[in-house]
Amino acid sequence: MSSSTQSQESLAAELGELLQSKSLTVTCAESCTGGGLASAITDIPGSSQWFHMGFVTYANQSKQQLLGVDPDVLSQEGAVSQAVVEDMALGALKVSNANIAVAVSGVAGPGGGSEDKPVGLVWFCWAKSTGSAKHGDSSRVVLESRSCQFEGGRSDVRVAAIQQALLGLISMLKK
Repeated sequence: MSSSTQSQESLAAELGELLQSKSLTVTCAESCTGGGLASAITDIPGSSQWFHMGFVTYANQSKQQLLGVDPDVLSQEGAVSQAVVEDMALGALKVSNANIAVAVSGVAGPGGGSEDKPVGLVWFCWAKSTGSAKHGDSSRVVLESRSCQFEGGRSDVRVAAIQQALLGLISMLKK
């Protein structure tokens, strides 16, 4: 077992302990990680207590259909952008009725990068409901968004993105 896998497992276990201790649930909306984040979370025994659903929205159309991402935002900003991950996180909260969400969209490579959005660029948004997000009341949701530039090949970028997503969830829950 690689050290990155152990780290991912320990982060997912810590996330689960925090969620369970606070009686909260989490959801994830993934693009470039392709379900790897949901897999890391559900590798933890008992995760059904705090993880009910995740979304793999690799194509722009699925971001629109499943999460309600605005097609104009997608065409203006591109899938790898702060605006899109924020829409993804809010949509995941609304659809799942979870308490906390993370959205991930990036350029894992080896192709697909540009000068503005190079390979390894990943955008994240963590969203925590402070009330009922069920009806899309974004004034009752705290959002934290940021991008990271990861090095390495496709697998390296995806593993780093999963770890960063888990770290961000843990951080938000500890606030």
